[in-house]
Amino acid sequence: MLSQTIATCQSETWQSALANAFTKLDTLLDSLGLDRHDIEDLDPSPDGFRLLVPRGFAGLMRHGDPMDPLLRQVLPLRIERNRVEGFVADPVGDGSADRGNGLLQKYRGRALLMATGACAIHCRYCFRRHFPYASLPARGTGHQAAIAQIAEDASLSEVILSGGDPLMLDDGPLRRLLSPLDTIPHLRRLRIHTRLPIVLPERITEELCRMLTGLGLQTIMVIHANHPHELGPQAERALRRLTRAGVTLLNQSVLLKDINDDPEVLERLSERLFENGVLPYYVHQLDRVEGAAHFSVTDEEAKRLMDCLRQRLPGYLVPRLVREIPGEGSKTPID
Repeated sequence: MLSQTIATCQSETWQSALANAFTKLDTLLDSLGLDRHDIEDLDPSPDGFRLLVPRGFAGLMRHGDPMDPLLRQVLPLRIERNRVEGFVADPVGDGSADRGNGLLQKYRGRALLMATGACAIHCRYCFRRHFPYASLPARGTGHQAAIAQIAEDASLSEVILSGGDPLMLDDGPLRRLLSPLDTIPHLRRLRIHTRLPIVLPERITEELCRMLTGLGLQTIMVIHANHPHELGPQAERALRRLTRAGVTLLNQSVLLKDINDDPEVLERLSERLFENGVLPYYVHQLDRVEGAAHFSVTDEEAKRLMDCLRQRLPGYLVPRLVREIPGEGSKTPID
């Protein structure tokens, strides 16, 4: 009974933090000592992709700085409405990889399950900002059907939970998703792609850690941090909790113009991640999603940045620079 009470309190904590997230632009700006006139090209009414920023993440932004790198990741701008050649609604070919019931397969031996369409933060460069989440099957029914498909395909050795963000599922639904996957004999690994340890670290409870490490599957968590300022005290505690529990942690970043396209920023990010038990894994060239062209960095500049990183860091702290190309059998290295 005591463990159930603790789990409930912890669940209420992260859910309360999510419920209190900023959804109004003026409220967010006011908390930072800014107003609309401080930001050129601001879009006060983003169409179809609303503002969503947890207060803890916003608390890491620099007060009074309209160019803060965390703020710029979530700030809606009118330039997003521009149509730019080559920037499309489905830049990574999710549609052609769809096997039904929220299951995608692009690469040999791995399948991706869309656990939920919900996120804790709306990043303006998100490659799934136009994904038709409403077309996904009902959560319980869809998961059961997808798990049955995975069980029937002996070529699969790894399942990737994505979304949305799979950790947006409460402990009960998440356990009901993980338990049957854990019984499939040909699966060896479970990979969870999540931004919540960074943007909503309250979600990383002891109960969640016990659930993940109680599986027979080897569990890998791929987090998403783009800038060292994102690693506040709460995020660091969440990452160390996962590390102590035995979860393998990797990080993937997106290279973003005027946010982290600086070798010093990327160097500090790699160092901070490793201090907290996370191995830098990928730096992604921007997926060319409609509305995000203003974040784009050229390949030449990206290669120059990675050359600088190799001069500054030991090899194990230098992430691979990659791009996802629809139809290819793996991520494509750029450098």
